[in-house]
Amino acid sequence: MLLQIEFESETPIYMQIKNQIIRGIATGELKLGEELPSVRQLASDIGINFHTVNKVYTQLKQEGWVVVHRKSGVIINPELKVDSNQEYMKALGESLDIITAEAFLRGVTKEEFMMIIDAHYASYLKEGK
Repeated sequence: MLLQIEFESETPIYMQIKNQIIRGIATGELKLGEELPSVRQLASDIGINFHTVNKVYTQLKQEGWVVVHRKSGVIINPELKVDSNQEYMKALGESLDIITAEAFLRGVTKEEFMMIIDAHYASYLKEGK
């Protein structure tokens, strides 16, 4: 997987990496069971501190996206459960809250907002696994 890091972005590097890995899983670019580069290898490839990559992998592990094996390293969770449990739905609502508020304040209509959401969701249906 080729990561595109924007060093001048206001989005922290660790979030850029994390988001791109999750998108890669959603689009099928990263397959379940696929091995990711080691912490040191990815840090070296991107030219960042290995602690930053370690933070990403730790968060991805805590959220269930990856598993860590002593022999095979960090892999995309082969038993990834894609479910919409109540806890996740609550977190999703909280994440969307600020996005919705900003859109509302900037004059985006409900129809425009829903079209954007539909387009993003549809892109994963086309590209996904």
